[in-house]
Amino acid sequence: MEDNKSIFDYISKVFTVFGVVILIHVIIGSAVGNDASEMSTLFSLGAKGLAMSTILQLFVLSVIVIILQTLFLTDRVIKSMSIAIRIILMFVSVTCAIVIFVLAFKWFPVYDAMAWVGFFVSFAICSLAGVCFSRLKEKAENKKMDEALKKYKG
Repeated sequence: MEDNKSIFDYISKVFTVFGVVILIHVIIGSAVGNDASEMSTLFSLGAKGLAMSTILQLFVLSVIVIILQTLFLTDRVIKSMSIAIRIILMFVSVTCAIVIFVLAFKWFPVYDAMAWVGFFVSFAICSLAGVCFSRLKEKAENKKMDEALKKYKG
């Protein structure tokens, strides 16, 4: 099934990740945007919205996440490594990419320990939510396949 993927499947994944990231920033920005506007370029407009530069940065990060996901979680590139190691490497790579963006675009003060704690906590929560959603989606797809197989056999 993985062989049938087209560029449009990857573009769809990029925009799905991008949409979720934007939604998260809208929610956070609405809650703390005015307070964070002095400390973070992510919330430079406060609760009024996201700057075009921020939107572009988040889009590029979404592209990078999907590239890393494709690299580590499909068998097209890495075939001999266990799935657990690939998942760990993907999360480490995504974290490194985000840290590079934090440093390059001054998303929050680098020397503020609480900012890093907030980043890692929110990253962990979002990652956990993503894993849970993926598991639910996988279970639903497996159930559909099982029903189709029973129908085919019966």
